[in-house]
Amino acid sequence: MSDLPALPVTFRPGHTRAILLTAGVAIFLVLSGIAMLLDHLGPGSRLSFVITGALILWATAQLARIRVVADESGVTVVNIASKRRLAWAEILRVNLRPGDPWVFLDLSDGTSLPALGIQPGIARQRAIADAGTLRALAEARATARAAEDQG
Repeated sequence: MSDLPALPVTFRPGHTRAILLTAGVAIFLVLSGIAMLLDHLGPGSRLSFVITGALILWATAQLARIRVVADESGVTVVNIASKRRLAWAEILRVNLRPGDPWVFLDLSDGTSLPALGIQPGIARQRAIADAGTLRALAEARATARAAEDQG
């Protein structure tokens, strides 16, 4: 258990996040620039360009906020449109099978929760390592919990 990271630890797709935020800012700046440079546009049309750029920036920021945070009491999974807090006891298994777009957490209630914060898209080796770390953390907590129950 000594090779486990100190908690709390956050897992997120760093490259994907950087690309999304950079693209969102670039799109916002380009649309705002176009709105200001086109002389024949009225104030409403200019505003619609800026608002469209702001909405695209907001959407890319929502996509970039995905993460998985592990701490002493459990795991918080932040996906695109949801956030869920799990106790360690709720996590039965951490899965990242070949071809999976992201990690799936098998839960004690019989469901599976996608954890988009660990995804092998751009940085495959990092995602595999992160999934292994989260799996080791969950297993260490399960082992400690079983020892407490027996003692």
